[in-house]
Amino acid sequence: MTDLPPESQRDAVPWIDIVQFVRQLNHDLRNHLNAAELQSAYIGELAESEELKKEISRLRELTAAVATNLQKVSAALAPVRPTLMLYGAADFLEDVKQKADFARDPAKVIWEVELGDAMLNIDPQLLQQAFLELFANAFQHGPGPGTLGVKANIDNGRFTFTLREPKTGFDLSTESWGREPLRKVTRGHYGLGLRRARAIVEAHGGEFGARYDAAALALLTTVTLPLANKESIPDDDRKPANFDR
Repeated sequence: MTDLPPESQRDAVPWIDIVQFVRQLNHDLRNHLNAAELQSAYIGELAESEELKKEISRLRELTAAVATNLQKVSAALAPVRPTLMLYGAADFLEDVKQKADFARDPAKVIWEVELGDAMLNIDPQLLQQAFLELFANAFQHGPGPGTLGVKANIDNGRFTFTLREPKTGFDLSTESWGREPLRKVTRGHYGLGLRRARAIVEAHGGEFGARYDAAALALLTTVTLPLANKESIPDDDRKPANFDR
Protein backbone atom coordinates (compact mmCIF):
# COMPACT_ATOMS: atom_id res chain seq x y z
CA MET A 1 0.00 0.00 0.00
CA THR A 2 2.83 2.36 -0.83
CA ASP A 3 0.86 4.40 -3.37
CA LEU A 4 -1.24 6.17 -0.74
CA PRO A 5 -1.25 9.97 -0.99
CA PRO A 6 1.06 11.71 1.52
CA GLU A 7 -1.78 12.84 3.77
CA SER A 8 -3.00 9.22 4.03
CA GLN A 9 0.40 7.68 4.73
CA ARG A 10 0.35 9.18 8.22
CA ASP A 11 -2.69 7.00 8.97
CA ALA A 12 -1.23 3.79 7.50
CA VAL A 13 -1.55 0.88 9.94
CA PRO A 14 1.05 -1.93 10.11
CA TRP A 15 -0.20 -5.15 8.54
CA ILE A 16 0.29 -7.13 11.75
CA ASP A 17 -2.06 -4.74 13.56
CA ILE A 18 -4.68 -5.14 10.83
CA VAL A 19 -4.42 -8.92 11.11
CA GLN A 20 -4.82 -8.86 14.88
CA PHE A 21 -7.82 -6.52 14.62
CA VAL A 22 -9.59 -8.59 11.95
CA ARG A 23 -8.99 -11.88 13.75
CA GLN A 24 -10.27 -10.47 17.05
CA LEU A 25 -13.33 -8.92 15.37
CA ASN A 26 -13.90 -12.22 13.58
CA HIS A 27 -13.74 -14.10 16.88
CA ASP A 28 -16.20 -11.72 18.54
CA LEU A 29 -18.69 -11.88 15.67
CA ARG A 30 -18.56 -15.67 15.57
CA ASN A 31 -19.38 -15.78 19.29
CA HIS A 32 -22.51 -13.72 18.59
CA LEU A 33 -23.39 -15.94 15.63
CA ASN A 34 -23.03 -19.05 17.78
CA ALA A 35 -25.40 -17.50 20.33
CA ALA A 36 -27.87 -16.66 17.55
CA GLU A 37 -27.65 -20.24 16.28
CA LEU A 38 -28.46 -21.64 19.73
CA GLN A 39 -31.35 -19.21 20.12
CA SER A 40 -32.71 -20.15 16.69
CA ALA A 41 -32.52 -23.83 17.55
CA TYR A 42 -34.45 -23.20 20.77
CA ILE A 43 -37.13 -21.20 18.97
CA GLY A 44 -37.39 -23.97 16.39
CA GLU A 45 -38.20 -26.44 19.14
CA LEU A 46 -41.00 -24.18 20.40
CA ALA A 47 -42.46 -23.46 16.98
CA GLU A 48 -45.60 -25.38 16.03
CA SER A 49 -46.20 -24.01 12.54
CA GLU A 50 -44.40 -25.94 9.76
CA GLU A 51 -43.98 -22.71 7.82
CA LEU A 52 -42.34 -21.04 10.80
CA LYS A 53 -40.03 -24.03 11.29
CA LYS A 54 -38.93 -23.75 7.65
CA GLU A 55 -38.15 -20.05 8.08
CA ILE A 56 -36.16 -20.75 11.24
CA SER A 57 -34.23 -23.47 9.41
CA ARG A 58 -33.44 -20.99 6.62
CA LEU A 59 -32.30 -18.45 9.20
CA ARG A 60 -29.94 -21.03 10.72
CA GLU A 61 -28.50 -21.77 7.28
CA LEU A 62 -27.80 -18.06 6.70
CA THR A 63 -26.15 -17.78 10.10
CA ALA A 64 -23.98 -20.81 9.37
CA ALA A 65 -22.95 -19.32 6.00
CA VAL A 66 -21.81 -16.09 7.65
CA ALA A 67 -19.83 -18.04 10.25
CA THR A 68 -18.17 -20.09 7.49
CA ASN A 69 -17.12 -16.94 5.61
CA LEU A 70 -15.66 -15.46 8.76
CA GLN A 71 -13.75 -18.68 9.37
CA LYS A 72 -12.29 -18.49 5.85
CA VAL A 73 -11.05 -14.96 6.48
CA SER A 74 -9.38 -16.06 9.72
CA ALA A 75 -7.74 -18.97 7.90
CA ALA A 76 -6.42 -16.61 5.21
CA LEU A 77 -4.79 -14.47 7.90
CA ALA A 78 -3.42 -17.32 10.00
CA PRO A 79 0.37 -17.73 10.30
CA VAL A 80 1.88 -20.23 7.86
CA ARG A 81 3.55 -23.09 9.75
CA PRO A 82 4.16 -26.03 7.41
CA THR A 83 4.72 -29.55 8.70
CA LEU A 84 7.20 -30.91 6.16
CA MET A 85 7.37 -34.39 4.72
CA LEU A 86 8.89 -36.04 1.64
CA TYR A 87 6.50 -36.04 -1.31
CA GLY A 88 6.81 -36.84 -5.01
CA ALA A 89 6.60 -33.68 -7.14
CA ALA A 90 4.58 -35.39 -9.88
CA ASP A 91 2.22 -36.91 -7.32
CA PHE A 92 1.71 -33.52 -5.71
CA LEU A 93 0.60 -32.00 -9.02
CA GLU A 94 -1.68 -34.97 -9.63
CA ASP A 95 -3.35 -34.27 -6.27
CA VAL A 96 -3.85 -30.64 -7.30
CA LYS A 97 -5.41 -31.73 -10.60
CA GLN A 98 -7.89 -33.97 -8.77
CA LYS A 99 -8.95 -31.28 -6.29
CA ALA A 100 -9.14 -28.21 -8.53
CA ASP A 101 -12.41 -26.76 -9.85
CA PHE A 102 -11.58 -27.99 -13.35
CA ALA A 103 -11.21 -31.64 -12.24
CA ARG A 104 -14.39 -32.65 -14.07
CA ASP A 105 -13.32 -30.83 -17.24
CA PRO A 106 -9.57 -31.45 -17.65
CA ALA A 107 -9.65 -29.90 -21.15
CA LYS A 108 -9.68 -26.47 -19.47
CA VAL A 109 -5.97 -26.83 -18.72
CA ILE A 110 -3.13 -28.11 -20.89
CA TRP A 111 -0.43 -29.81 -18.82
CA GLU A 112 3.22 -30.18 -19.75
CA VAL A 113 4.86 -32.05 -16.88
CA GLU A 114 8.39 -33.45 -16.84
CA LEU A 115 9.28 -34.14 -13.22
CA GLY A 116 10.47 -37.74 -13.22
CA ASP A 117 10.98 -39.05 -9.68
CA ALA A 118 11.86 -35.65 -8.18
CA MET A 119 11.03 -35.36 -4.49
CA LEU A 120 9.94 -32.32 -2.52
CA ASN A 121 10.07 -31.61 1.20
CA ILE A 122 6.66 -30.00 1.71
CA ASP A 123 3.44 -29.81 3.66
CA PRO A 124 1.24 -31.22 0.86
CA GLN A 125 -2.09 -30.11 2.30
CA LEU A 126 -0.89 -26.56 2.89
CA LEU A 127 0.92 -26.23 -0.43
CA GLN A 128 -2.18 -27.45 -2.25
CA GLN A 129 -4.01 -24.40 -0.93
CA ALA A 130 -1.53 -22.11 -2.66
CA PHE A 131 -1.75 -23.90 -6.02
CA LEU A 132 -5.53 -24.18 -5.92
CA GLU A 133 -5.72 -20.45 -5.22
CA LEU A 134 -3.70 -19.74 -8.37
CA PHE A 135 -6.11 -21.78 -10.49
CA ALA A 136 -9.17 -20.24 -8.82
CA ASN A 137 -7.84 -16.75 -9.57
CA ALA A 138 -7.11 -17.69 -13.16
CA PHE A 139 -10.69 -18.81 -13.77
CA GLN A 140 -12.38 -16.00 -11.84
CA HIS A 141 -10.52 -12.84 -12.78
CA GLY A 142 -10.78 -11.77 -16.40
CA PRO A 143 -9.77 -14.93 -18.25
CA GLY A 144 -9.14 -14.41 -21.96
CA PRO A 145 -10.05 -16.77 -24.79
CA GLY A 146 -8.27 -20.10 -24.87
CA THR A 147 -7.15 -22.62 -22.28
CA LEU A 148 -4.82 -22.32 -19.33
CA GLY A 149 -1.41 -23.89 -19.68
CA VAL A 150 0.84 -25.46 -17.06
CA LYS A 151 4.51 -26.25 -17.44
CA ALA A 152 6.24 -28.09 -14.60
CA ASN A 153 9.83 -29.30 -14.77
CA ILE A 154 13.15 -29.32 -12.97
CA ASP A 155 15.21 -26.26 -13.79
CA ASN A 156 18.61 -25.51 -12.23
CA GLY A 157 17.97 -28.07 -9.50
CA ARG A 158 14.59 -26.62 -8.51
CA PHE A 159 10.99 -27.60 -9.07
CA THR A 160 9.56 -24.98 -11.43
CA PHE A 161 5.84 -24.51 -12.04
CA THR A 162 4.47 -21.92 -14.49
CA LEU A 163 0.78 -21.17 -14.98
CA ARG A 164 -0.07 -19.40 -18.25
CA GLU A 165 -3.35 -17.46 -18.31
CA PRO A 166 -4.54 -16.07 -21.65
CA LYS A 167 -5.39 -12.38 -21.27
CA THR A 168 -6.07 -10.02 -24.16
CA GLY A 169 -5.46 -7.01 -21.94
CA PHE A 170 -3.61 -6.58 -18.69
CA ASP A 171 -2.70 -3.25 -17.10
CA LEU A 172 -1.72 -4.27 -13.57
CA SER A 173 1.79 -4.14 -12.16
CA THR A 174 3.26 -7.53 -11.27
CA GLU A 175 6.22 -6.10 -9.35
CA SER A 176 4.56 -6.71 -5.98
CA TRP A 177 2.38 -9.64 -7.05
CA GLY A 178 0.94 -11.28 -3.95
CA ARG A 179 2.29 -8.57 -1.64
CA GLU A 180 -0.68 -6.20 -1.72
CA PRO A 181 -3.57 -7.67 0.29
CA LEU A 182 -6.95 -5.95 0.30
CA ARG A 183 -6.09 -4.12 -2.93
CA LYS A 184 -9.05 -5.60 -4.83
CA VAL A 185 -12.14 -6.34 -2.75
CA THR A 186 -15.35 -7.70 -4.22
CA ARG A 187 -18.35 -9.52 -2.82
CA GLY A 188 -17.11 -12.66 -1.09
CA HIS A 189 -13.48 -11.95 -2.08
CA TYR A 190 -11.19 -9.78 0.01
CA GLY A 191 -7.87 -9.70 -1.78
CA LEU A 192 -6.18 -12.15 0.59
CA GLY A 193 -5.74 -15.23 -1.58
CA LEU A 194 -2.59 -14.30 -3.52
CA ARG A 195 -0.87 -13.03 -0.40
CA ARG A 196 -1.66 -16.31 1.35
CA ALA A 197 -0.38 -18.28 -1.64
CA ARG A 198 2.89 -16.34 -1.67
CA ALA A 199 3.31 -16.78 2.09
CA ILE A 200 2.82 -20.54 1.79
CA VAL A 201 5.33 -20.85 -1.05
CA GLU A 202 7.92 -18.75 0.77
CA ALA A 203 7.41 -20.78 3.96
CA HIS A 204 8.57 -23.78 1.91
CA GLY A 205 11.74 -21.97 0.87
CA GLY A 206 10.26 -21.20 -2.54
CA GLU A 207 9.86 -18.16 -4.76
CA PHE A 208 6.69 -16.70 -6.21
CA GLY A 209 6.31 -14.19 -9.03
CA ALA A 210 4.36 -13.13 -12.11
CA ARG A 211 4.86 -11.22 -15.34
CA TYR A 212 2.72 -10.30 -18.32
CA ASP A 213 3.91 -11.45 -21.74
CA ALA A 214 2.44 -8.84 -24.08
CA ALA A 215 3.56 -10.71 -27.19
CA ALA A 216 1.83 -13.93 -26.12
CA LEU A 217 -1.10 -12.10 -24.47
CA ALA A 218 -0.62 -14.18 -21.34
CA LEU A 219 -0.06 -13.70 -17.63
CA LEU A 220 2.67 -16.05 -16.41
CA THR A 221 2.73 -16.98 -12.72
CA THR A 222 5.78 -18.93 -11.59
CA VAL A 223 6.45 -20.91 -8.43
CA THR A 224 9.83 -22.50 -7.72
CA LEU A 225 10.63 -24.84 -4.84
CA PRO A 226 13.84 -26.51 -3.67
CA LEU A 227 14.11 -30.23 -4.25
CA ALA A 228 14.62 -32.66 -1.41
CA ASN A 229 18.22 -33.79 -1.04
CA LYS A 230 18.14 -37.31 -2.48
CA GLU A 231 21.26 -38.36 -0.58
CA SER A 232 19.34 -37.85 2.66
CA ILE A 233 16.30 -39.89 1.58
CA PRO A 234 16.30 -43.53 2.76
CA ASP A 235 15.33 -46.03 0.05
CA ASP A 236 12.13 -46.94 1.88
CA ASP A 237 11.00 -43.29 1.79
CA ARG A 238 11.49 -42.64 -1.91
CA LYS A 239 7.87 -43.50 -2.64
CA PRO A 240 5.53 -40.60 -1.78
CA ALA A 241 3.33 -40.88 1.28
CA ASN A 242 0.16 -39.81 -0.52
CA PHE A 243 -2.70 -39.40 1.91
CA ASP A 244 -5.13 -37.89 -0.61
CA ARG A 245 -5.90 -41.15 -2.35
